[in-house]
Amino acid sequence: MYRVAGIVGSLRAGSYNRALFRAAVSALPSRLQIVEAPILDVPLFNQDVEDAGDPEAVAGLRQAISGADGVLIFCPEYNAGIPGVLKNALDWASRMHNGQRVLWDKPVGIMGASDGRFGTTRSQMAMRSLLPQLGMRLMPTPAVMIAQVEELVDDDGNLSDEKTRERIREHLEAFHHWIDVFARAERDRES
Repeated sequence: MYRVAGIVGSLRAGSYNRALFRAAVSALPSRLQIVEAPILDVPLFNQDVEDAGDPEAVAGLRQAISGADGVLIFCPEYNAGIPGVLKNALDWASRMHNGQRVLWDKPVGIMGASDGRFGTTRSQMAMRSLLPQLGMRLMPTPAVMIAQVEELVDDDGNLSDEKTRERIREHLEAFHHWIDVFARAERDRES
């Protein structure tokens, strides 16, 4: 079984990307386990703060990622780009800490939901440019860029559209395979 760190790139309580995260948790193949890597209390990146020692929230974020076989990012789109809170969390996680970069060589997948008609196309394009620069192994396809998500959630804020839920399942199956490719390569290198 592979362990996945899930990063929800929105802090809003009723976030559509939190609904997407919940839908992913409920659709996980039995071979995957997902644990949220929380970013709510991660402070703005400041090297002076880093030099004084990691804040507790940053240590928790790094620990969740370090203990995972892969990372799934649930990315909204704000003003045609990556939300600042998500970029900030990735900035913290990308830093060298105790001789290690926790994002380096991690398989990563992206899903996103937005109430706009373009979904998260533009934020995911930016993420697809950023993540390899952080040393992450980005899964190329399939893409989950949910547009006009408010039409796909029920009164309780859960993604209820079956076609969308099937796309999420397909993405998770592909992500399991993506992690497995690198895990097998690592085992082969070690033997």
